[in-house]
Amino acid sequence: MEVPAYVAQLRHDGERISTLLTDAGTDLDAPVPSCPDWCLRDLVRHLGGVHRWATGFVRADLDQPTGGDLEDVVGGWPTDAELGTWFADGHHALVGAIEEAPADLETWTFLEAPSPLVFWARRQAHETAIHRVDAELALGQATGFRPAFAVDGIDELLLRFLSRPGRELPVDRQRTMAVRAADADRTWRIALTPGGFVIEPSGDVTGAETDVCGSASDLYVWLWNRSEGAPLDVTGDRELLDVWREAVQIRWS
Repeated sequence: MEVPAYVAQLRHDGERISTLLTDAGTDLDAPVPSCPDWCLRDLVRHLGGVHRWATGFVRADLDQPTGGDLEDVVGGWPTDAELGTWFADGHHALVGAIEEAPADLETWTFLEAPSPLVFWARRQAHETAIHRVDAELALGQATGFRPAFAVDGIDELLLRFLSRPGRELPVDRQRTMAVRAADADRTWRIALTPGGFVIEPSGDVTGAETDVCGSASDLYVWLWNRSEGAPLDVTGDRELLDVWREAVQIRWS
């Protein structure tokens, strides 16, 4: 995918969240089932904070971060009455920053990508997409994704986030899982080992202990642990699905 396609998805999903926030009767205390420790207010604060954090790098105003609490990064949270406008302002600023950034942007990144601009456009598109799902689940209104974007999100998760070294997994031997997108002609072979993930895109999935097949959109949200009830076709050892749920946890930064 190219930067304009990421920006279009980022704009769509951010505006969808803004619409949910302005709907009459939206309850900011509504629990987010896919993020058990959060209510809708927490989710919107988090995503609005991440948007502001990312905008600083896209504008090359920030150097590599040293960590810290996201509330400190953004200078404090808005009141409930201000939350919708605060979120929309941060989202619009991020979209504008990516659209205006030069193709040869030089700034900090934390995953491999063709360029820093592609990295931030891709990462924020998927960050916002997955949290749009969270917001919809909190309000019982979940919608899906186009296959091409969902496949790109699966690739980012499996081949960028989970392929980084230093991740210990709760298995005592290698376990294998095949993931197949029925509407996109893509497969991924995932090996879970005590020392981390070994992932082959479009690899031979013959003989995998567990086979998971579904639409690219359903696989995308399931792999991100956002949908336990997605209409997936699972054969083989279902215990590996529980191992996946425990192993795949991504921090905000």
